[in-house]
Amino acid sequence: MNRVTQDRAVSLLDGHAHAWSPKKARAQFRSGVSGPTAGVASGHTQANLISVPADWAYDMLLFCQRNPKPCPVLDVTDAGSWTTPLAPGADLRTDLPRYRVWEHGELVAEPTDVVGHWRTDLVSFLIGCSFTFEWALTEAGVPMRHLEQGRNVSMYVTGRRCRPAGRLHGPVVVSMRPVPPQHLAAAIRETSLLPAVHGSPLHCGDPAALGIEDLSRPDFGDPVAAEPDDIPVFWACGVTPQAAVMASRPPFAITHAPGQMFVTDARDEQYRVA
Repeated sequence: MNRVTQDRAVSLLDGHAHAWSPKKARAQFRSGVSGPTAGVASGHTQANLISVPADWAYDMLLFCQRNPKPCPVLDVTDAGSWTTPLAPGADLRTDLPRYRVWEHGELVAEPTDVVGHWRTDLVSFLIGCSFTFEWALTEAGVPMRHLEQGRNVSMYVTGRRCRPAGRLHGPVVVSMRPVPPQHLAAAIRETSLLPAVHGSPLHCGDPAALGIEDLSRPDFGDPVAAEPDDIPVFWACGVTPQAAVMASRPPFAITHAPGQMFVTDARDEQYRVA
C-alpha cells in the first residue's frame, strides 16, 4: 500500500478552540477553517466519517460489526441523508474541517466541503474516535504529547488484517500516543472503559510487533516526539475504513481527512461504561 501523507495543518488549539461549543466548531469548519480537531470543543464526542454508495452499505456495516475495535459505529444515516441525531442541525457535507473523496480506491480530492461531490445514494457511517477518550487520559494525568506539540496524532498502517466483510478488506490502522511508564496502567484502564471509541490499546511497546518500521514516518497525521522513557501505545483507529477503501477499491467514497473529525453534540462521558 502506498504511503498517504498530508500537510501538517496549524493546530486549531493555538487559539481558543478547546472552549468552542460544538455548534461554533462546526460553523468554523463550514466557513473554511481546517486542521486537526484533537481538543476542539473539549468534552464533546468526535467521530470519523465514511460515506459509501448504498449498494456497498451492507458490506461496510458488516465490516464494522466484524471489526469493532477500529470501527465502532455511533450512527448510520439513511441513503442520501446528511443529518445525524448526534448533532441536530449539522450538515455532514460541510461541517467537517476537511474531507477526502475517493474513486476506485484512489484519492481524487481533499476539499473543505463535499456538497459538489454528494450523491443521493450515499449512506454515511459515523465511527467512534480516539480523540473522545483523551479527556479521560488527561484527567488521569496521562500527558498528550501531540497536544503539547500542537500536532495531529500519529497514525500507522499495521501488518494486522481486518476480518473481511463482503467486498471489503484491508489492514488495521492504529493511532499512537507516547505514554510515560508510570501512566501506562491508567492509560489502559481509562480507555478500556470507553469501548465505543476504540477502547483499550491493541498493543504497547515494540512497534515492530505490529509491522511498523519507523515511528518517525506515520502513514497519516504527524510525527510526535516522545520523551526518552515513553512507551509507544497503539489504539485501533477509525482511519481503518479508509485503508479498506484503498485496498478494496469501491467505485466511490467520501471520508474525513485523518485527524479532522466531525464534532458532535454528544458528551464524551456518555460513552463511558462505568
